[in-house]
Amino acid sequence: MGMRSAVRFESGWMRSEPLIRVTAMPADTNPYGGVFGGWLMGQMGLACGSFASRRTNGKAILVAADAIKFPGAMAIGDELSVYVELMKQGRTSLRLKAEAIARQRDSENETVVAEGEFTFVALDEAGKPREISTVADPSPQPSPSRGEGARSAP
Repeated sequence: MGMRSAVRFESGWMRSEPLIRVTAMPADTNPYGGVFGGWLMGQMGLACGSFASRRTNGKAILVAADAIKFPGAMAIGDELSVYVELMKQGRTSLRLKAEAIARQRDSENETVVAEGEFTFVALDEAGKPREISTVADPSPQPSPSRGEGARSAP
């Protein structure tokens, strides 16, 4: 694969920027020297948590992780990007799909290394489920290029 400018999920939905981008380090490995699946799950959970709290405008907690798969492997030094898609929004919950893509450190080669579905529930100040108000998509979007959307000084 070449450099990825956008990710197309199975639903056809596009994502142009990852919610998390991080480099795998030696501390992130399992006893066999590969990147630990738990670390990959944690990165997907962090990305989904960021999406959920922004989408719900407040506290949202993880209540379920399902359909976790590890279709590829990554090495120490590879860059991990995690993309998140809103699958379903309920009255108090969100069901999200995360896709983790590794880019080899010294090339543009990319591999899907993990994916899964994460369910979050929005909570109020008392820790009880609260209704989610309709809000805009919190997904990061590409920054406008120089000149586009720039304000001129008065």
